[in-house]
Amino acid sequence: MSGEGLPGATPSASTVSVPPHFQSFLAFDYGQKRTGVATGNRILGTASPQPTIKAEGDARFVQVSARIKEWQPDALVIGVPFHPDGAAHDNTRAAQKFARQLRGRFNLQVYEVDERYSTTEALSSGARDADAASACIILEQFLRSLS
Repeated sequence: MSGEGLPGATPSASTVSVPPHFQSFLAFDYGQKRTGVATGNRILGTASPQPTIKAEGDARFVQVSARIKEWQPDALVIGVPFHPDGAAHDNTRAAQKFARQLRGRFNLQVYEVDERYSTTEALSSGARDADAASACIILEQFLRSLS
């Protein structure tokens, strides 16, 4: 899943140790039209939803940049969707491309998290903003993997 060792691959938390001085994280649930956002930290192990980014292309990166400036995370976390059997699909590749773009534009470490069913879980919990709730689920899954 992590693609560790592949050119341009982004490490997953399960395959790469996350330095202990990385305490704060900004997470994204990438979507073509909307990107959920959450903030969280290692100490509490919880995530808080932030307003969803409703933009595409460069307009999305303007908003991402503003969030990074506001929250000053030590690293970024992105959810990467897969089919139930673990196979990649078009959205998998789009999320991985977004992860590479984040790393290149903002010079921050980016960790990938398998986010199968995060949106389903967010919707079933009655979330008003399923994208932001999904970003929280992704980030909390990542934070649990650190302990």
